[in-house]
Amino acid sequence: MTSPTPGSNDWLAQVIEPIEDPAREIIDPHHHLWRNRFNQDYLLNELWADTGAGHNVTKTVFMECRAFYRREGPEHLQALGETQAITEIAKKSHENNEGRAQIAGIVAHADLTLAGTEKEKLVELLDGHTAIAGALFKGIRQAGARDSEPEALVIPGSAPAYLYGKESFREGLRLLAARGLSYDTWHYHHQNLDYIDLANAVPECTMVLDHFGTPLGVGRFRGNRDEIFKEWKEEMRELAKCSNVYAKIGGLAMPDNGFDWHLAERPPTSDEFVAAQGRYYHHMIECFGPERCMFESNFPVDRLSISYPVLWNALKKIAARYSESEQQALFSGTASNVYKL
Repeated sequence: MTSPTPGSNDWLAQVIEPIEDPAREIIDPHHHLWRNRFNQDYLLNELWADTGAGHNVTKTVFMECRAFYRREGPEHLQALGETQAITEIAKKSHENNEGRAQIAGIVAHADLTLAGTEKEKLVELLDGHTAIAGALFKGIRQAGARDSEPEALVIPGSAPAYLYGKESFREGLRLLAARGLSYDTWHYHHQNLDYIDLANAVPECTMVLDHFGTPLGVGRFRGNRDEIFKEWKEEMRELAKCSNVYAKIGGLAMPDNGFDWHLAERPPTSDEFVAAQGRYYHHMIECFGPERCMFESNFPVDRLSISYPVLWNALKKIAARYSESEQQALFSGTASNVYKL
């Protein structure tokens, strides 16, 4: 008999758990929607299947993922296709949703380096996002992820070299700040020092670090988890001194983090997840405080490794040591504050 494919519904269904603390409100501040990636669609019905699987997920924030781009017209405006598609899906999530999660925010894409070369194009793009999405438009993500060995990664970043150090890029961040928009990014752990420099250089911009700064565990980094963790701890402690930076804590179940759950016969239980990753969460909460941390799902990317109900069970077990007000911040309050939900 053939084993279920990792990430498939049958594979994920091998681990079913009772829902922890089912009444607690959750705002999931980081998910994607797309067609035919990882051999499957992930659209509103798939999102609702996950968010409606037992936890009280009331709102979500869509994160840009280069889906639904326009194929015609000026290159700098092609990202508006994604915003258009997601705005239409978001509106559907608000209509007759029978208590299901609403997509309450969109973090779109822009090439912020245009601010230093062709500022009018960046302004046109930001105006376009606003015209399409209105109040749903919350911010921009232009990921900084770049590694010298992309062939070792399942999801290699494609950022330009030294993106964070480019003055044209920093000018773009200042433009976001002037408009009251946030900046999300995703990068790898060996880029943390560059990001700290960036956060210090543009303190007026609200910045959100996705996925813990992605400590890698594959390729040349495999087998060095504890050494990397030690360095990462100090970098996160230094980053937390930047009061404009908030931390999304999640996304560590991506294949490139090296836990290899996506290769296993069955996904992890919530207890196994906590045992493997709890120390990362507790360190971030210690450094940033719950009021600057927000739990995230990073679905459907992390769906390659763990189911939505089991993931949030694990996050609730991690949060159990904190006070009620601290848990409220971690699960919904910080996300609501940062993204003005």
